[in-house]
Amino acid sequence: MPEPKQRIRWLTREEADRLIGELPEHLADMARFSLATGLREANVTGLEWSQVDLERRVAWIHPDQAKAKKAIGVPLNTDAVLVLRRWEGRHDERVFAYQRRDANGALVWLPVSKAGGRAWRKALQRAGIKEFRWHDLRHTWASWHVQSGTPLHVLQELGGWSDFAMVKKYAHLAPEHLAEHAARIESGIRSVPHIFRHTA
Repeated sequence: MPEPKQRIRWLTREEADRLIGELPEHLADMARFSLATGLREANVTGLEWSQVDLERRVAWIHPDQAKAKKAIGVPLNTDAVLVLRRWEGRHDERVFAYQRRDANGALVWLPVSKAGGRAWRKALQRAGIKEFRWHDLRHTWASWHVQSGTPLHVLQELGGWSDFAMVKKYAHLAPEHLAEHAARIESGIRSVPHIFRHTA
């Protein structure tokens, strides 16, 4: 998806918890996984078990699946690993699936093809969250990283961005690294009580 020119839309931790609480199981875990890895919607819905190594705690996106057409190595933090372990054994090929009854009435697991559909929109309404797309989970992931001190060049590699300019848009969310420079022009003026003078 094209990167927005307007303000970056991201969720607070409390908003994310509220939204996840309103989603059906498969979408809730897909959202958790997105917030843990920063992967785009198509990479999450299309993720196959052949792309996951839980022992090494890594996953990978093939070049033909990546927006920049370059392979992406995805380190899996504990949140991501816990999600994946919950989905082991449900579908032979794809990681994320949902249950439906077949023509004989038996429950079968079908791979998820779209995450940001009607169930997603209804969950947003119930959670009281407006103007938020599935892709904004990626912005949320990046924003949380920057606010937690992840350097921008590391975030660029984690997110698979080919252009550093795509990452710089998150820099304003954590200006603490500029504090030392801002302090250089401090005047040392002490705070004194203001005296109000009455004029006739």
